[in-house]
Amino acid sequence: MNSFGEKLRLSTFGESHGTALGCILDGVPAGLVIDEDYIQSELDRRKPGKSEFETARKEADKVEILSGVFEGRATGTPIAMVIYNTNQKSKDYTNIKDVFRPGHADFTYFHKYGLRDYRGGGRSSARETAARVAAGAIAKLMLGELAISIESGISAVHDIQGQNFDYEYAKQSLIYALDQDKEEVQKEAILQAKNDHDSVGGVARVRIVGAPVGLGQPLYYKLDGVLADAMMGINAVKAVEIGDGCLSAQTLGSQNNDAIRADGFKTNHAGGILGGISNGEDIILNVYFKPTPSIFKELETVNTHNEELNFSLKGRHDPCVAVRGTIVCEAMAALVIADMLLLNMGTRMDGVKSYYQAK
Repeated sequence: MNSFGEKLRLSTFGESHGTALGCILDGVPAGLVIDEDYIQSELDRRKPGKSEFETARKEADKVEILSGVFEGRATGTPIAMVIYNTNQKSKDYTNIKDVFRPGHADFTYFHKYGLRDYRGGGRSSARETAARVAAGAIAKLMLGELAISIESGISAVHDIQGQNFDYEYAKQSLIYALDQDKEEVQKEAILQAKNDHDSVGGVARVRIVGAPVGLGQPLYYKLDGVLADAMMGINAVKAVEIGDGCLSAQTLGSQNNDAIRADGFKTNHAGGILGGISNGEDIILNVYFKPTPSIFKELETVNTHNEELNFSLKGRHDPCVAVRGTIVCEAMAALVIADMLLLNMGTRMDGVKSYYQAK
């Protein structure tokens, strides 16, 4: 299960400490301008080692397009991209060769497959998400042609919740903080956990602006369901909210309903989606990341022989995985919206006719 999407289909490959990782993105419309500098800039936002709030592992994350692009445009054939690993330190993981790290996928991978790549988690490592960001950048280029934009940032770190969300400010924040007034204390929480050899969780808030009415396929391919699935497929994500999310369970119907007027909706408690279909309002998602399980405190666990032991982890890890995770959320959201747009092309006969008449 290494593929995602229907009309726009992404398959990824590679491991954290392997030679390279990458992806094949199939279904990109022919003629789309492929801006390689933009794709690289998106990877630069996600790449590790940019500040003290991230892992010290430094990777260039230089993307190389292998196929599907000619003279700067998509040819309509599969676009293959590769990113070579250049700064692995696999020896840091020799002490966990036969040990299951609490909070990681080591235990489940081993019992499912009978083996595991212990070097940084192998395929289960969040390093794989670099390929998703590269593919998401192409989806964003497609959405940009339709004036659809996707923004994100960190709304909360640990128990420090922001209130005023500024997506432009988040772009230049070292931790992608949405609330400038909460940024410093959120930074302090990350560094405190890091200095204590621990980690903290966080919440990424994603906003999709400009999506038209009608995206989503009822009943079993709803837009909110697919977006939630895409977000839950990101490493360390434990919960996803659409619009008011959990808060809506604490309100009355008269409070939660979004009144409709001639010029649109008065409020957006629904987060831009009704009945699994986009309603033309901003689509809002809150994505909850658990604390990074790779911490440097002594931990209790068992080994592959089910023997109990204590061990201390080595390596280089993010003290708050949500910080870089927010970029991955954007990428997955872009892939979902682009896929839904392509799926939506044939839902109305007048739309099909206008498409072929235009040709």
